[in-house]
Amino acid sequence: MPLYRRIRRPRILIALATAVTGVLAVTLTLALTVTTYDHTSPRAARDKASGSVSGAVDCRKAKCVALTFDGGPSPTTPALLDILKRDHLHATFFVQGKGHIAKYPKILRRIADEGNEIGNHTWNHRILTRIGTDDARQELTRTQDAIERITGTAPVLMRPPQGRTNRKVASICRELGLAQVLWSVTAKDYETTDSALITERVLDQTHRDGIILLHDLHKGTVPAVPGIIRALTQRGYTIVTVSQLLAPARPRPGMVYRP
Repeated sequence: MPLYRRIRRPRILIALATAVTGVLAVTLTLALTVTTYDHTSPRAARDKASGSVSGAVDCRKAKCVALTFDGGPSPTTPALLDILKRDHLHATFFVQGKGHIAKYPKILRRIADEGNEIGNHTWNHRILTRIGTDDARQELTRTQDAIERITGTAPVLMRPPQGRTNRKVASICRELGLAQVLWSVTAKDYETTDSALITERVLDQTHRDGIILLHDLHKGTVPAVPGIIRALTQRGYTIVTVSQLLAPARPRPGMVYRP
């Protein structure tokens, strides 16, 4: 019996060591295969930048939050533009090609003419990480070309559909001169028409240097915007575009900005 124990115990230890090694190997393999990309926060980008801020808002001093809208332009967009104009505010619009830019070029031109910022949200809203490099590039270049043709200016910002990005997407964006913009606040306004709920969700999640994601094409969103603006202003926030939030840093092509 003593001899059996002396032989058995090392085998158990070897088996345990082998199992642990296997787990570590799997963990290491998973770590190496996780898609990574360069990212930073608006505050970190500002802290690394030098120089003065052009314009009235310096988010190094002011309590800023960026207001962004995806998926337009749409028939509901003019009402949103009326609200922003009335309150002397500007937002960032990540616009989509098919069914939007192609259908409402005059609304897109108005977005630009009234001083709002325009970003690229692809042509067909395809998930860029799930398609080939050439197709992903086409999703962005087609939209870039349409925006520049209508407004006279090509965007420097893009938002990947569903926020899904990887090194491939980052590489394409570097090539096209596009910085990637994610978000920290989502009202999930695509799943509700309740404007009060949309407002509540935004206010519950908003913090300084945040980026708010809304969709002006959904029924409950535009009616919620006046209340959102009013409440944020009462809480001391200054509502800005994404580029204003980053200043004096400039959007860096390929970089992912997320609060």
